Amino acid sequence: MIKDLPENIVEDIAIAVALEKESVETKIWYVYLINLKGVPIENVLVTSKGYGEKDGEQVKTSTLRHMFPIVESNSFVLIEPIDEATFGLNNEYWLSYYIGKEIYDKKFIFLPESIVELNFIKLPVVNKPGVMIR
Repeated sequence: MIKDLPENIVEDIAIAVALEKESVETKIWYVYLINLKGVPIENVLVTSKGYGEKDGEQVKTSTLRHMFPIVESNSFVLIEPIDEATFGLNNEYWLSYYIGKEIYDKKFIFLPESIVELNFIKLPVVNKPGVMIR
């Protein structure tokens, strides 16, 4: 049962949307998992989906699942490319991972219109401009 699971708190882990390349015609965006911990995380599972309202209609994207055997300490992995057309939706990333025998999980949600230049920072470890949730 869910009440039997330990309340492990996710710290020093981030999901970030980075502006990878920009040209006159297009922008290329990627989503990264950033491990800011001093230890690796293992058996990492990330599910992603978008949902919300667009042009007065309820919209849902496909749910994608990504598995990474290990994400080293102070490093990052590319989760997926993301289309700018989904920035008006809630973009949800649900992360689960292990440290030793302990399981951790957390849901990260980029709210509609939050992936904008006004919110850009220089992403740690990735060293690219983007928006990050910790």
